[in-house]
Amino acid sequence: MSLIKYESPIREPLVDGKKTYGQVTEDICHTIEAKPGRLWYIGFSISVAFLLFGVYSVYREVVYGIGQWNVNRTINWGWDITNFVWWVGIGHAGTLISAILLLFRQGWRTGVNRAAEAMTIFAVMCAGQFPIFHMGRVWVAFFTLPYPNTRGPLWPNYNSPLMWDVFAISTYFTVSLLFWYSGLIPDLATVRDRAKTKFRKYFYGITAFGWTGSTKHWQRHESLSLVLAGLSTPLVLSVHTIVSFDFATSVIPGWHTTIFPPYFVAGAIFSGFAMVQTLMLVSRKVMNLQDYITLGHIEAMNKVIVLTGSIVGIAYLTELFMAWYSMVRYEQDIFFKYRIAGAYGWSYWLMMTCNVISPQLFWFRKLRRNVLFTFIMSIVVNIGMWFERFVIIVTSLYRDYLPSSWSVYYRPTIWEVGFYIGTFGLFFTCYFLFSKYFPVIAIAEIKHVLKTTGESFKNDMVALDSMDTEKFYHETHHDDHHEGTVTVTHH
Repeated sequence: MSLIKYESPIREPLVDGKKTYGQVTEDICHTIEAKPGRLWYIGFSISVAFLLFGVYSVYREVVYGIGQWNVNRTINWGWDITNFVWWVGIGHAGTLISAILLLFRQGWRTGVNRAAEAMTIFAVMCAGQFPIFHMGRVWVAFFTLPYPNTRGPLWPNYNSPLMWDVFAISTYFTVSLLFWYSGLIPDLATVRDRAKTKFRKYFYGITAFGWTGSTKHWQRHESLSLVLAGLSTPLVLSVHTIVSFDFATSVIPGWHTTIFPPYFVAGAIFSGFAMVQTLMLVSRKVMNLQDYITLGHIEAMNKVIVLTGSIVGIAYLTELFMAWYSMVRYEQDIFFKYRIAGAYGWSYWLMMTCNVISPQLFWFRKLRRNVLFTFIMSIVVNIGMWFERFVIIVTSLYRDYLPSSWSVYYRPTIWEVGFYIGTFGLFFTCYFLFSKYFPVIAIAEIKHVLKTTGESFKNDMVALDSMDTEKFYHETHHDDHHEGTVTVTHH
């Protein structure tokens, strides 16, 4: 008798339909091998146009100076650092889905981890530009690097959290890139073996690094994945913690608080998962991947969103309580006079609505599994998280300790907005190219979970177990009846 199950029949399958290994390969590789459709070209063209506008906006700032932006004496951090923190936060979900869920053996990560890892890399590429160009004299950006001290007393200030941003983000980018690419290698070899043209065979042959699928290759691949996952896991916590120190180590009212590190990490996961939902729902629809990105995946990610959104909401309320409880006039004024009710009060209430109130709708299972509602909510959450960073930066800076330095109402210039739009152009240009020339879903990992959590295999296992149970009952019934110990009649 075999009553052993690989997976609980109560849990829904992670791969819908009666899929074989060959069908999995065919479904995922089809988008790479087919010519791009009209929608792909339209989206790619719009992304490139945004990118070019961003390049011109950066050109204006570099040539004519930081005065092209509307930063002033008090608000010396405007849209640029707001966007920096926002993009870093979006990059968090990829490493979380890939590394932490891999270590905890969560099977539902397989449908979404590849696109999430790519999203991490593209988001960090966008984020890293903002502090560099905020320097003004971008050609001296190398001063932040610990190069040999041959220029006299010049040396990076290791007491500055801005210095540690350089280390944290560069390390995060490097490990995430290695993690993403090492996972791609088996799938690139699959695309190489299916290639019809000489160029594609040559290109994917180089990028696959000679992968043959031997036992030794798989052993090394598994070991490398676990090592990189172990390195990435503390980075998820450390990167946004260090970003939060940019604020928490200052004495600016509204910033000088110890709650910032966990609050920023939870907010980063919150916004990152929302962006993954946005990208995956579009990819799911356009590439016909409904069997691999199932409602179960969507629901699991929405559960993470409602959890982290609740943590962020508690952090907002804790800030208000601490400002009141501290009895420090400057802290109370920032929160109660200038954030909740001041000139920027509209942005605070927009942030609270998007980040705290709206995610609570995901407590309802029907809404968690509604694709259209999830797509709208993913955009709403990212709008709210952008305004969170805007509220933290601008409302604290435009009213500090000295009334003589209070600035007028801050509005960004077209070149600040253009720089931000340009990073969207870079992000989506990279994502369009990735989705066309690389597998959006990890083929090898889907095949790994197919025999345990695929729909047809789960149904077969349940049927087999039912047959085994019935057979076991009949055997024991016959033996017991023969010994005169059973008097119950089986109908």
